[in-house]
Amino acid sequence: MTREDWQNLPLGQETQYESAYNPALLHPIQRSISRAHLGLDGEALPFFGEDEWWGFELSWLNPKGKPQVAVARFAFPATSPHMVESKSFKLYLNSFNQTVFPSWDAVSDALEKDLTAASGADMSVTLFEVEDPALAVAKPEGYCLDLLDIDIKHYQPDAALLALDSDDRPVSEILYSHLLRSNCPVTGQPDWATVSVEYKGPAIERESLLAYIISFREHQDFHEHCVERMFCDLQRLAEFEELTVCARYTRRGGLDINPLRSTLQNKKLPPRFARQ
Repeated sequence: MTREDWQNLPLGQETQYESAYNPALLHPIQRSISRAHLGLDGEALPFFGEDEWWGFELSWLNPKGKPQVAVARFAFPATSPHMVESKSFKLYLNSFNQTVFPSWDAVSDALEKDLTAASGADMSVTLFEVEDPALAVAKPEGYCLDLLDIDIKHYQPDAALLALDSDDRPVSEILYSHLLRSNCPVTGQPDWATVSVEYKGPAIERESLLAYIISFREHQDFHEHCVERMFCDLQRLAEFEELTVCARYTRRGGLDINPLRSTLQNKKLPPRFARQ
């Protein structure tokens, strides 16, 4: 598959919604397509991480025909050879609507089996009741860059915008912005996110990081690969002792996608934010 083949994905097509369980609706996308443009083709990945999806439109029937509803967390390892195309994911979840499952565990098992097969790697599924306290949102940690008064001239990713602070002292900090916007490479629809950069090492000039984040505004790529580009560009800027880049994208079609890439193997995403 090439970038041109993306035009034939379910995202760009008129589709019928099925209400009977159908795992064949899932459509994988090779991660290697965009990674090749980052110089990662055939190389060991310079990061650990996962893609955390949340599904808010999951429903099925119990053995008495009564609808059940749940919120689902899906965790895919960044090492999986494939992502799942988002519209196909939505259509697949919709196919549970009029299907009888004997229990919540049976639903979770079906999801995990199908999504592991589609992504090519073991992934995990957790189902929550809609009033579960675990679904509460939180405020991002760290320093918000958005009030910095800067001139913006670039709306395509430009690593040359990044700079280190003139003060050579090492720091350990979290910087975040709500101003990330990228665009779907198939439909051109805008995708909005809060992005967070946590690092330890030479200080990043904050104005330069904000300008760099905003430079994705007209960029077309999938959520996961935008975060990977940010990680790689920052990693090339300096030899950070630790580096984590994560983005929590806003929901579309009942799904949100939240990629995290880090030098730390067991780094976890922060809690969900208000826009989710």
